[in-house]
Amino acid sequence: MAFRCGKAGLILTQLGQSLRCSSTAAAAAQPPRMKTFSIYRWNPDKPGDKPKMQNYEVDLNDCGPMVLDALIKIKNEMDPTLTFRRSCREGICGSCAMNIAGANTLACICEIDSKAATKIYPLPHMYVIKDLVPDMTNFYEQYRSIQPWLQRDDLKTMDSTKEYLQSEGDRKKLDGLYECILCACCSTSCPAYWWNGDRYLGPAVLMQAYRWMIDSRDEAFEKRADFLKDKYKLYKCHTIMNCTKTCPKGLNPGYAIAEAKLLVAGLQEKSKPEMKATA
Repeated sequence: MAFRCGKAGLILTQLGQSLRCSSTAAAAAQPPRMKTFSIYRWNPDKPGDKPKMQNYEVDLNDCGPMVLDALIKIKNEMDPTLTFRRSCREGICGSCAMNIAGANTLACICEIDSKAATKIYPLPHMYVIKDLVPDMTNFYEQYRSIQPWLQRDDLKTMDSTKEYLQSEGDRKKLDGLYECILCACCSTSCPAYWWNGDRYLGPAVLMQAYRWMIDSRDEAFEKRADFLKDKYKLYKCHTIMNCTKTCPKGLNPGYAIAEAKLLVAGLQEKSKPEMKATA
């Protein structure tokens, strides 16, 4: 009904309120579906306390379907000291990356398993700031080191009101690469990164290095390839493929690294642009 007036409107309003109350009462009448979440806890303000696992009981009848929903409910209603990162709740920002039930993923897109207790840890083999919050400093510094931006000789002279051109075919070559959200799920699932995280760049950063190496508009291929000519930065990848298995965006860092190795070794050449970047 598009409008309400007089007694009819009042009756419709009361009817709607009655239906909502009935629905709420029906939900409340359901038997509780209790779920145990065992969560890693560590507080730097209490250096004498060792890390521990703390259990929380959540009624799934009164909780959203994702693990992040449960974490927010625990923090809001049970324990405000629980610390974790989150932002978009849509699998876009990568903030809520953590290890859930033994796999690195995003809490916001990880459905709650109602059949068994779920253990939640911060991303593995990284320094922990607090609870589920890892220190991403080294990861971001490694990303900065590959200079992830367009590099051209004419950047300073290019008309800032114009764009660099790229053919549809060259653009499609970047599919499966640019979508990376830098959540670090792949890098922190990689044994080579666990062992050599200070020197090996890891799957996420190497995939972005490859993304810029093959961009038809970029003119710094030799510089980028020379930077990766190192027995640790690139070649410590042993093709274990944990990275591809765990990526929450369904990307394939392992393939990108393999292609980057061919380019750096000179066994494959960068394709020539299908069209000029400047008109």
